[in-house]
Amino acid sequence: MTDHAAERIEIDASPEACFAIATDFEKYPEWASDVKEATIVATDDQGRGGDVAFRVAAMGRSTSYTLRYSYGSNPLRMSWRLIEGDVMERIDGEYEFVPTSGGTSCEVRYYVSVDMLVPLPGFVKRRAEAKILHTALDDLKVRIESAPG
Repeated sequence: MTDHAAERIEIDASPEACFAIATDFEKYPEWASDVKEATIVATDDQGRGGDVAFRVAAMGRSTSYTLRYSYGSNPLRMSWRLIEGDVMERIDGEYEFVPTSGGTSCEVRYYVSVDMLVPLPGFVKRRAEAKILHTALDDLKVRIESAPG
């Protein structure tokens, strides 16, 4: 069964600044609490991360997976899908950075859909979902709003 989560948050920075930090994959271990390593394996034709390998430690378990990122025609949107992983069968997601307040802040829209290889009890799924959303939005907000410039 596929689990979905969607959330939004307002960040006091331009959409471009938010996008720049969200696409700086190799710095994720500095601010994304569970990400221990992020390595760009392949880039797209504009030099952005295309395939990115992650090593994550969460809830007492270490896992590795590789995501393929796509950027499309909207310069402030990025999506991803799983290419390989050891505990997930499927993961699709998206960030969108929408200008607010005349472009001086932005609403970050986050969506993720996950299928695990092994079914998890409901309380474990809810805890994992809360952790993913916290990292994807709250940790991102702290990183962006504390970034110099």
